[in-house]
Amino acid sequence: MMIIGAQLYTVRDFAKNLTDFEETLKKIAALGCKAVQVSGTCEFEAEWLNEKLKENGLLCVLTHTKPAEILKNTEKVCRDHEIFGCSNIGIGAVPGGRLNDEIYEKFKADFMPAAEKIRKAGYRFFYHNHAFEFSKSADGNRFFEKMLADFPPELMSVTFDTYWAQFAGADPAKVLLSLKDRAQCIHLKDMCAMDTNTNRMAPVGQGNINFDAVLAAAEQVGTEYLLVEQDDCYGEDPFVCLQKSFDYLKSMGMEF
Repeated sequence: MMIIGAQLYTVRDFAKNLTDFEETLKKIAALGCKAVQVSGTCEFEAEWLNEKLKENGLLCVLTHTKPAEILKNTEKVCRDHEIFGCSNIGIGAVPGGRLNDEIYEKFKADFMPAAEKIRKAGYRFFYHNHAFEFSKSADGNRFFEKMLADFPPELMSVTFDTYWAQFAGADPAKVLLSLKDRAQCIHLKDMCAMDTNTNRMAPVGQGNINFDAVLAAAEQVGTEYLLVEQDDCYGEDPFVCLQKSFDYLKSMGMEF
């Protein structure tokens, strides 16, 4: 069964200090949500997060952790995740947020050993895609495909982002079908075309992504958590945007 969750990056402006972060967790729980991804928040101690998650009946199912921390302090990152009960350790992108062949080779050399350490400790390493991973390397292959070939499923899962795949010109459902055993947690984010040259993010169900196909693909590849994210709410209350997405997904038979 796939569970709806919230990517806290959506409400990052309401989690810039511990007091606000605590209140945000209460608001997320009040929406009926049980699963969250912790990303884009202020700094926190693992023990603090564990306490606040328990107080609000929330489960952290994934993080976006600073890449440098994963590389330099892999064991501590794993211990912290153990404390607040999260088995999935993710990064938001290649450090620097762009790719060419040199950057990719460095990423592979740096993160392959870290991913192995994470696996041996009993955790999963996750990579979150944007659009630039769908650009081509010098050998003609897309960087996204190279990642899947170079990192086996046991070393890297993918936090697949529907919006960025479609932004790159790919079919989100078809890409998701290529991620069997890697897509335990995915980001659901819709795209609204404002005009022929402008796209913007939208609550799930209010854009043009085919979520019937996406959810069918997610079911097929073994997705566990459908994490709703909207990086930009364009002045609208992000908690309201999350609620709109939740309501749409519940209407499709998904559950918290």
